[in-house]
Amino acid sequence: MIALTPILLAVAYGLLMYLFSAWRTKRDLDQRSTELADGRLRALTDRFADVLGVDRIRVHLYEVEAVNGLAAPDGRIFITRGFYNRYRQGDVTAEELGSVIAHELGHVALGHTRRRLIDFSGQNAVRVVLAGVLGRLIPGIGPFIANMVASLLAARLSRQDEYEADAYASALMMSAGLGVAPQKTMFQKLENLAGLKGGGPPVWLMSHPKTADRIAAIEAREARWADHT
Repeated sequence: MIALTPILLAVAYGLLMYLFSAWRTKRDLDQRSTELADGRLRALTDRFADVLGVDRIRVHLYEVEAVNGLAAPDGRIFITRGFYNRYRQGDVTAEELGSVIAHELGHVALGHTRRRLIDFSGQNAVRVVLAGVLGRLIPGIGPFIANMVASLLAARLSRQDEYEADAYASALMMSAGLGVAPQKTMFQKLENLAGLKGGGPPVWLMSHPKTADRIAAIEAREARWADHT
C-alpha cells in the first residue's frame, strides 16, 4: 500500500488540476461568449441537427482573437471571434467553418472532452512513477526523461483524438450533403490563418497531426466510401 501511495497521490493531484482547469475554462467561456447568431451557419448546423436527430445545435462565439474552435468539457461548441471574423472577411467559407463545427461536435460525441479527465490523471501518474524509477537509475536527468515520456504520451493521445474527430466530421459532412471538400480546404487554410505556417516540430511532439496527414486520412476515407457505393 505504501508503494502505491505516490501513484494514488499523483492520480488525485492530476484529477484536482484537471477539475480546476475545467472550472477556470468554464468561467472564462461563460464571461466572454454569447450564442452565435449567423443565418448561413445556422442553416448548416440545422442540417447537422437533422442528421443527428436533435432539435438544434448551438454554437457560441468566444471573444478572443485567436483562430480556433473548441469543445468545452461541458459539451458546448465554440468558435473564436478571430475565426468568425476571417469568415466574415471571406477568407473562410460557411461550409469550411461548418467543418470545424462538425469536428468539435465529434470531440463531444466521442467523449474526448470527458476522457481528458482520465488521461490527464493517468499521465501524471506515469510521470511520477517514471521520475521515481529513473531518478534513481539516472540521477539528474531521470525526472527530465520522465516528463518527456509523459508529454509524448499526451501528444500521441491528443493526435488520436484529432483523427477520430476528423473522421466523425467527414461522416457528418457527407451525411448532411456537404461533402468533405470544405474540410480539406479548411485544413489547407488553417496553418496560415492560425499563424502556424512552416515546418514545425516533429509530428511525435505535436498535439495535432500534420495537415498533410489529416488530409490524406480524409482522402483515404473518401476512397473507401467510393468503393462501397
